[in-house]
Amino acid sequence: MRQRPVDDEAPDRLYMITGGRTRADESAFDSVSLIVGECEPTPGMQSEHVKILRLTRRPMAVVELSAQLRLPVSVVKILLCDLLDTGRITVRHPSALRSADGPSPELLKEVLVALQNI
Repeated sequence: MRQRPVDDEAPDRLYMITGGRTRADESAFDSVSLIVGECEPTPGMQSEHVKILRLTRRPMAVVELSAQLRLPVSVVKILLCDLLDTGRITVRHPSALRSADGPSPELLKEVLVALQNI
C-alpha cells in the first residue's frame, strides 16, 4: 500500500469529510491543545469521528491527531468541533495545564539561559 502525502489529498474527499465547511471555531482549541475522548464510538458515526474517539482514549494533541489521521490540521479541527459540540470530547488547553505551583516563565527562561551557557 503506497502512502500519499497529505498535500495530495483529493479536495472532494476533504469536502465530504467536513460537509463543505472550511473553518472551525478557532477559539475552541489550538494545535497543541490536548483532546480527550469522553465516550466510545456509536454505530453510524462518521469514520473519521470514530478514529478520533479511538485515538483520544488517552490525551492527544490536535497536531498528533492530524498526523495519525493523515489529514490537514484545519480539517481535523472541523471534525473536533463536531465532537466537542456533542460532548464526545473535552479539550485541555495548554495554559490550563500549568499548575499554580509550577515554575514561572521567568524561572524557565533563566534555566534555559544557564543551560545555553554550559
